[in-house]
Amino acid sequence: MGQSLAGPVREGNKKLVLDFYQLAFNQHKPTEAAQKYLSDQYVQHNPNHANGAEAFAMDFEKYLKEHPNYRVRFAHVFADGDIVILHSHHRAAENDLGRAIIDLIRVENRKIVEHWDVVQAVPESTVSGNRMF
Repeated sequence: MGQSLAGPVREGNKKLVLDFYQLAFNQHKPTEAAQKYLSDQYVQHNPNHANGAEAFAMDFEKYLKEHPNYRVRFAHVFADGDIVILHSHHRAAENDLGRAIIDLIRVENRKIVEHWDVVQAVPESTVSGNRMF
């Protein structure tokens, strides 16, 4: 479990992670975001991406060039100790239904050091009739 951190530290971690996502994905500056917010020892648990800030930057510079209208909308953000949890809607284009993503990000010494995620395509409809956001 994450270490117990006081409220202001948790709030600072949430702001750091949101600022990183805004810069990387909504402003389309993943290299700048990686340099500013990712640790030199950044660990990536997504099986489709390599470890390291440089790998993150290279992957998303290419992806965002291919998807110039890519945007992220944040539905929920929580912090538990050194872990920040995001529930967000990622869309590659306006007409794209997008993906619902849960990210878990570990922050240490004001840097993002570790990332896990769970990704699910947003369907046209659901069996329950409930929307994903």
